Amino acid sequence: MPPFTSINPATGETVKEFPLQSDEEVRSALATADQRYHQDWRSRPVAERARIVGRAASILREKRDEYAQYPILEMGKVARFSSAEVDLVADILEYYAQHGEDFLTPRKLPDEPDATLHAEPIGVILAIEPWNFPYYQVVRVVAPQLVAGNVVMVKHAENVPQCALAFARLFEEAGVPEGVYTNLFCSVDQVATLIDDFRVRGVALTGSERAGSAVGERAGRNLKKVILELGGSDPAVILPGAPLDHAVEQVVMGRTFNSGQGCVNIKRVIVVGRERGEQMLAALKERFAAITVGDPTDEATDLGPVTSERALAGLLAQIEAARQAGATIVQGGRRVDRPGFYLEPTIITDIAEDNPLYQQEAFGPVLSFYVVDTEADAITLANAKKYGLGGYVFDADVEHAQQVAARIESGMVYINSCFVDSPALPFGGVKNSGFGRELSELGIGEFLNRKLIRVAPEENQR
Repeated sequence: MPPFTSINPATGETVKEFPLQSDEEVRSALATADQRYHQDWRSRPVAERARIVGRAASILREKRDEYAQYPILEMGKVARFSSAEVDLVADILEYYAQHGEDFLTPRKLPDEPDATLHAEPIGVILAIEPWNFPYYQVVRVVAPQLVAGNVVMVKHAENVPQCALAFARLFEEAGVPEGVYTNLFCSVDQVATLIDDFRVRGVALTGSERAGSAVGERAGRNLKKVILELGGSDPAVILPGAPLDHAVEQVVMGRTFNSGQGCVNIKRVIVVGRERGEQMLAALKERFAAITVGDPTDEATDLGPVTSERALAGLLAQIEAARQAGATIVQGGRRVDRPGFYLEPTIITDIAEDNPLYQQEAFGPVLSFYVVDTEADAITLANAKKYGLGGYVFDADVEHAQQVAARIESGMVYINSCFVDSPALPFGGVKNSGFGRELSELGIGEFLNRKLIRVAPEENQR
């Protein structure tokens, strides 16, 4: 089977196949991108680049229904969530179109009146992106970097080729010249060759810890800036003062959104207090049992399939390994008896430190549930994982929740809600969740040359 293949996760049926590009085609695409950067795109006024990116936002809004269909087809995204992803992507494009000039304006340095810091592009950026949010993950790199004057080559995941082609069409229709946005259907070896090529000046990857390690090592050997957005095992700390009904609602959404296939999904619940732990577990079991699992195109569906047979098999293996190591499967844990790649919404308790699930990330609708005696215990457990992407704190006392949030080792913490995204909110983690930031003003700055220009004081020129 060709590496780039659309398989409908809701049915298991192969929809369409796409061949790999040849080595010569990849080399030619890089040459075109590098030439376009040096001879055209970087020299255009920021306002002109921003207008084109803003036009892409408008087109995406006009064709919302069309663009929402591709993630439904290729990764089984529930329809309303797919539409929401398209809306968010349009917002991100519009955000950088509106704010790009301000972000890139030369800035005087305090206490140095003769010095100015200029924001300049650096060249060709290679983006290696996953399947779980096939537009959103890409736009977090592409929107700011195109406005900044860089050009971007994108290697999408192999199971969302129609999403990849649709996004390339979007920029072409918006007026992005050939070579400024390049879609690649290439292999891992070809990606390595691109990273080795001097003309590629930066690399952004969203993916697994293993992929991040390989890409980071190769980029480092070539002295290139790299941004890594990797896995997470995000904890939700339920403090004694948290209203349980609201916490349960947010945990259910935070764990099952996108079929649980998100790096910032709530993966672990940590409840302070034994009695409250029993109450929350009972409520979560009831809610998980009532989740409607089914066809992602059906408006009644809450939870669609996971992305592939391999992903489903991996989740089932994780659940069984956790059980054999002493964990208790209190809800779900089995494949759904229907065509496609469906897993029952699952809750697992009694996960000891030596259980493999204690350190693993379960990339699907599998919730790990813990109860501890004290707030200090909750913070220790929240920080026990090697990951540090997001975190969640629930408490009626917001000031106290903020104090707890400050003690959680992560790049992001959300209080009294599951994950909320906005173009103006920076995204990224610490520890084995990677480094660097996307979105907000921080995101546009990751692949810029902050050039110092200093004019000698007038008295020194005489």
